[in-house]
Amino acid sequence: MFPKFLPQLSFVLIACMVLIASPSGAADFETRAKYAVVIDFQSNQTLFEKDADLPIPTASMSKLMTVYMLLERLKSGELKLDDTLPVSAKAWKKGGSKMFVEVGKQVRVEDLLRGIIVQSGNDASIVVAEGLAGSEEAFAEQMTRRARELGLTHTTLKNATGWPDPEHVMSVRDLAKLATMIIRDFPDYYPIYAEKSFTYSEITQRNRNPLLYRGVGADGLKTGHTEAAGYGLTASAVRGDTRLVMVVAGLESTRERGDEAERLLKWAFRTFETYRLGSAGDTITDAEVWLGQSTKVPLMLGEDLLVSMARADRPRMKVEAVYDGPIPAPVAKGTQVGRLVVTSNGARLATAPLLAAADVEPLGPMGRIGAALAHVIWGPGS
Repeated sequence: MFPKFLPQLSFVLIACMVLIASPSGAADFETRAKYAVVIDFQSNQTLFEKDADLPIPTASMSKLMTVYMLLERLKSGELKLDDTLPVSAKAWKKGGSKMFVEVGKQVRVEDLLRGIIVQSGNDASIVVAEGLAGSEEAFAEQMTRRARELGLTHTTLKNATGWPDPEHVMSVRDLAKLATMIIRDFPDYYPIYAEKSFTYSEITQRNRNPLLYRGVGADGLKTGHTEAAGYGLTASAVRGDTRLVMVVAGLESTRERGDEAERLLKWAFRTFETYRLGSAGDTITDAEVWLGQSTKVPLMLGEDLLVSMARADRPRMKVEAVYDGPIPAPVAKGTQVGRLVVTSNGARLATAPLLAAADVEPLGPMGRIGAALAHVIWGPGS
């Protein structure tokens, strides 16, 4: 049955719209970042946002997409960690942050992966791009196309490194979504993002993610900096059962990036909590059935229902089962007939599908006539 700690359900016989709003309290914070977003990993709800959908220069944070493309090949078995890719003159000559690969050499995919994730190597990123697509330009086209397929609607990529290009852009929400996908889809490889250093060619470089060294539970993901983009960070951290994904961008220094990211992350952990309101298969309520062999059908959750909200708003949470009723027979078990809607302070926080938990066969001809007459004489519910 549905958890008893919930406020009493209100059942509304209307059609519902599927909307998800930011939890209350999300505007009660100011950040020096020009662009920012915080997402709860479990509920996928946005806890805080500031110009989160504007396409902006990303610098090296867009290497998350380069890595995503590589991890997909590894997961599918098309590539293996021990496979090697050749280093071109273009990759070797590339400026900025480097893994220090040597032209003409073959480099293991596992080393390239760490060279991008830990060392932010532009050279390693180009080696991967050329190895997977033949050229960096072709790889950028593949990344943009794949980003669209993943729902990253504000992403256009022109290179594998995040090198300045006026058309190379992502939104901070797209970066947060991509980080969430990396954590969820590649659990065997995600721990690399928490590694604090990597040595290649006898050169040891530290991971640039400042939150890895601040004791806030951070375990990824990627920094970025160019003159056009400013200082940015895509990060994730865990506290107890809660994982948050955060992106800040447009900051003015490495120190401000670290301080502001830590401040925003701590505020979000302190302010919000994610509640499990039910699990797939939980019975919620009964709905009336019209002209069925049973007058009611139980409704069950079609998926787990997780809701993130400010702790202070928890007493004002309201849960409604919303459906068109009475539901005409026949009713097939598993058919979606409505939604469970969670609101607080008038803001819709989450919805989950309500499914029929049983079959209801229609009445025969005589039964239908009798039910119709009873409805006319005695009214609904007779």
